[in-house]
Amino acid sequence: MQCRPGCGACCIAPSISSSIPGMPQGKPAGVRCVQLLPDLRCALFGRPERPLVCVALRPEPAMCGASRADALSRLAALEAATRP
Repeated sequence: MQCRPGCGACCIAPSISSSIPGMPQGKPAGVRCVQLLPDLRCALFGRPERPLVCVALRPEPAMCGASRADALSRLAALEAATRP
C-alpha cells in the first residue's frame, strides 16, 4: 500500500517518544509534527534525522483505512490501546 496523498495522519495521531528535529522531547499523540509540511508530506522523509519509528512505519489498510479521517481515527484508537 502507498501513502495516501494529503493525509499526514501518521504525523499527527500517534505519539513519538524519540527526539525529532524541532521537537527534542518527541511528540504527544494528536499533535502535528513540526516536520509535517503544509502539503502533509514529511520534511525529513529519506533523511538520516528522521526518527527510526517513522522510518519503520509502513502504511497498511488496518492502519490507514479508506480516508484521512478514517486513518486519524484508527491511529488514535491504536495509540489509546497501546498506551502504557
